[in-house]
Amino acid sequence: MIFYFVGCSSNDDDASILTQAPYKTLTDSINDYPNRAELYHRRGTLLAQSEELDLAKTDYLKAWSLQGSEENAISIASVLMKQNTDSAILFIEQALKKLPQSIVLQVSLARGYQQKKDYNKALTVCNNIIVQFPNQIDALLLKAELLQTMNRGAEALQTLEQAYKYAPFDAELAYNLAFEYAQAKNPKALAVADSLIKMDSSKSHAEPYYIKGVYYANNGNTTEALNFYNQAIQHDYYFIDAYMDKGSLLYDSKDYPQALKTFQLAAKVTPTFADAYYWQGKTEEAMGKKQEAKQNYQRAYSLDKSLVEAKTAAEKL
Repeated sequence: MIFYFVGCSSNDDDASILTQAPYKTLTDSINDYPNRAELYHRRGTLLAQSEELDLAKTDYLKAWSLQGSEENAISIASVLMKQNTDSAILFIEQALKKLPQSIVLQVSLARGYQQKKDYNKALTVCNNIIVQFPNQIDALLLKAELLQTMNRGAEALQTLEQAYKYAPFDAELAYNLAFEYAQAKNPKALAVADSLIKMDSSKSHAEPYYIKGVYYANNGNTTEALNFYNQAIQHDYYFIDAYMDKGSLLYDSKDYPQALKTFQLAAKVTPTFADAYYWQGKTEEAMGKKQEAKQNYQRAYSLDKSLVEAKTAAEKL
């Protein structure tokens, strides 16, 4: 067992927390039955839900020392991943010596490497899982995600296709695949999107229509793209991506009044979304409304300091 990443949680404030609701009942039970791992795990879960991560980690580690189960190991890893990625990776590597067949731990290890931006190591872990279990969807999805990050889009698409063969009714997977098809200008995007529309019994999902819009936009069919972006918004008024892509398409078509109206709606739907104000500024600048443009650029930058182009645009005006 390794302890060098474990923080101390024994001060008076921590002790008082454990004697208060909602932890008191479990604390009393732990005092009566100090060797029952599930009690520590249950209290650790409550603590983690309240973001008392050091206390949660201490309880999970105690549960793990009493019962070396996959559930206890995953709980420790999830807390450590929020606190220190290196510690999480180190723990998972040690836990896998005890539970070498745990797919969940192996995927968690890959996510740890991903979090550290060590994409090659993460990819190696995913590939090792897939060699043993070709239909392991979590590993396939993570592999596709990693490949996209590494600008290996064609391989990412092949990986998603492989996953889709094993789980054609997995909605999240189907959305990812359809979107990648749309980005690649592949007409298969339309077929997958249609299958998602058929699966949507509540008729409340905007994604399939949005994906069709992306496909047509990428293929230069502005009319159809706008049609499907509008359908996406009709199905989900708060689907911000449809507003932004629709507005960008109108902007590129030099239909500035309609583009501005669309970006204004986006800002109304999500008032804290900086890009909506940035694009209002771009559109107003194109329309010669420099004062309004400057105000929107400044608002965009105030909402998102990483949006340096908004700050630069405001200074130029």
